Amino acid sequence: MADIVDVATRSRMMSGIRRKDTKPEIAVRRAMFGAGLRFRLHRRDLPGAPDIVMSGRRVAVFVHGCFWHRHKDCRLVKAPATNAEFWRAKLDRNVERDRKAISALQAAGWRVLIVWECVTR
Repeated sequence: MADIVDVATRSRMMSGIRRKDTKPEIAVRRAMFGAGLRFRLHRRDLPGAPDIVMSGRRVAVFVHGCFWHRHKDCRLVKAPATNAEFWRAKLDRNVERDRKAISALQAAGWRVLIVWECVTR
């Protein structure tokens, strides 16, 4: 199946996808701040650079997009019809990278929370 938009348009669309400060992430941060919790953002010195970190409590929070991190049985996850092999490999790498980062954090004594995009809606 061919893509419904040309290559330049698809490239522009994909470049607009943010890595941080996404709507779900901001929603989680607002809720946490409103509950009186204080935190740091995107600590690059920790495995996986968690989206939200509460160092004193040793809690790392990842806010995952359902599509990009393959949330199981989620209505927001749909496998791309075009270039399917590329996307399968890319998304598999994302999931594997997440697994390694979570394991490393837990091994270092951190509690890890995952908040899925669909939960923030």
